[in-house]
Amino acid sequence: MPPSHTPRAPRITRTVNIGILAHVDAGKTSLTERLLFDTGAIDRLGSVDSGTTQTDTGDIERERGITVRSAVASFTVGPAQVNLIDTPGHSDFIAEVERALGVLDGAVLVLSAVEGVQAQTRVLMKTLRRLRLPTLLFVNKIDRAGARHEGLLADIRHKLAPHPVAMTAVRDLGTRDARALPRSLDDPDFRAHAAEALAETDDALLARVLDGPPPTAAELRAALAAGTAEGRVHPVFFGSALSGEGVGALVRAMVRLLPPAPGGPGGADGQGGANSQEGADGADGTAPRGTVFAVERRAGAPGKTAYLRLFAGELAVRQRVTLHRHGPGGTPVEYTGQITSLDVVGRAGAEAGAGRLTAGNIAKVRGLAEVRVGDRLGPAAPETNADTAAETNADTATEAGTTAATGTATHFAAPSLSTVVRARQPGPGPAARLHAALLTLADQDPLIHTRALPGGATSVLLYGEVQKEIIAATLARDFGIEADFEPSRPAHIERPVGVGEACEEIARRGHTGPWATIGLRVEPAPAGSGAAFRYETELGALPRAFHHAIEETVYETLAQGHEGRPVTDCVVTLVRSGFCSPVSTAGDFRGLTPVVLERALRDAGTRVYEPCHAFELEIPHDALAPVSAQLTAAEADIADARETAGGEPAWLLEGRIPAREVHGVKRWLPGLTRGEAVWWSRPSGYRPLGRDRRKPDVRPLTPPAHPFP
Repeated sequence: MPPSHTPRAPRITRTVNIGILAHVDAGKTSLTERLLFDTGAIDRLGSVDSGTTQTDTGDIERERGITVRSAVASFTVGPAQVNLIDTPGHSDFIAEVERALGVLDGAVLVLSAVEGVQAQTRVLMKTLRRLRLPTLLFVNKIDRAGARHEGLLADIRHKLAPHPVAMTAVRDLGTRDARALPRSLDDPDFRAHAAEALAETDDALLARVLDGPPPTAAELRAALAAGTAEGRVHPVFFGSALSGEGVGALVRAMVRLLPPAPGGPGGADGQGGANSQEGADGADGTAPRGTVFAVERRAGAPGKTAYLRLFAGELAVRQRVTLHRHGPGGTPVEYTGQITSLDVVGRAGAEAGAGRLTAGNIAKVRGLAEVRVGDRLGPAAPETNADTAAETNADTATEAGTTAATGTATHFAAPSLSTVVRARQPGPGPAARLHAALLTLADQDPLIHTRALPGGATSVLLYGEVQKEIIAATLARDFGIEADFEPSRPAHIERPVGVGEACEEIARRGHTGPWATIGLRVEPAPAGSGAAFRYETELGALPRAFHHAIEETVYETLAQGHEGRPVTDCVVTLVRSGFCSPVSTAGDFRGLTPVVLERALRDAGTRVYEPCHAFELEIPHDALAPVSAQLTAAEADIADARETAGGEPAWLLEGRIPAREVHGVKRWLPGLTRGEAVWWSRPSGYRPLGRDRRKPDVRPLTPPAHPFP
């Protein structure tokens, strides 16, 4: 009897990195589990309810049944490797989602056939369309009572994507016997329907539909792939993650319709590189370039694990790399470290060679002690989605593109809430351990921006109350620290309204105090630009250490701000400097800089701003008057109100509202709209605090007590 041979798996020639996104409870993690099971990546189907899924690995995620951090898993379909990035569904973790978007080649947005288009679904789709990220829609739970098909397609067209293409039909909808039936372009009826849908965004195809000859099935497949890749059309698949119905059609679409990662593994020669050092390039001489989109630090495990997507070049174990990030005020910060361990996600890593990461793939990297989420390897490149996001969101960045406390540029709004955390156990030891633990969590999410306060407390920025609960649970479980959180409050900022200047000089005779001369000018800068430091003095006028002491202290003082409110969107200029050798020290300049800066700010005057949310609100036609009145009472600015097209008569309101009023709106809105309102909002910059925003109060900073005159 001839020996049997296991067929050899085809070599990986293309990689596609896909994010799975959804409103909470739409079935996102269950779909990820089904994709891995049906493609043979796992041999047992896990469950969210039982806490046995592959991507929700944290104890808190398993207990609560929600995704908190992005996780990566992979499967292969023929010569294609698909890396799945499972992202959080709760709106409190939107920053985690948007960080993941910067490393994706495409996305799958999951909807529930029962609940339909929900608030977070619309937020996510707006972001995906703004980034022009190729997206497939998967309508889950077709086997649940109340599931919809045609009506939901109409909602998708009206509320999410104007040009959906339904790729599956459904039989026995809303029953346990529900079946998803893939539709083929070889079928003349579906071919005609698809041609009309695709022609809405393709003039050449429209001419063929109107004037003939009709496009062939092959031409429509190419048009569908091109339209999907360009974000003009959105294929829609119906199915059930629980039963597996419709998942096969979705898998085929992932590898046929979503574009692969540029510079993927197909271009790698698989030779050498394992011992390359600093500056090592890829096989084509390209310098390595990538983004860190997630950082893990498991309890009891040494060091950090960074998830890095490589866009160009190659990386290897023992290679020294330089990471870049923006520090306070947007100042560039570099950190160099050596990779001690590198595990490439999926089979592509084994084919490239042990400890070797090629372009287009994702790896778990260890050895970089100071790595943080958002760090970049190499210079920024416009072809990455992270940079596309920064470009296409320039209008958002103008208002909210810098975190209030750090001035760090982002393509998503900063958290709009703040809280103060204290260790439940008294004493300096527990307070120090709490602050260290929060700093560790800030490596995973820099936007929480921990800041030490007098008395051992720590200030933390938040997106919402669920995020606060997760932080508290993580402190208790992973660090053994019981902590108390103060009630959340809006995270206010201050901006200078005029130009102010102050100077302190070394006296010619009888000098007391710091041996330093410092003159600073403060000027307002455009909203969203953050804080900047400049020189009008000659750089050689002071020793380099003294220059660094002034600049670092300026940023620290602005971040600390007044009564916990950071000062941002300003330019601070050093206009005068001097020292007395050999008695002057860097400590003299660090001690005097806050005094001079606060006097200059007091001279300029500052204005307090509060965080706002941009909102969209769809309400029944007869609810316009009472809802508008309540929104006005809540200090909302309604920028647009228009009647919706199609479906039941309704009004769509758009505008901005103070973050402090959002929770209240959600309480009274159902009563005024019979529970039919659809509300979504997200942080969106700042506006002057107070009802009369045209002439807000100008508040000078109170000078702090200081031993120096």
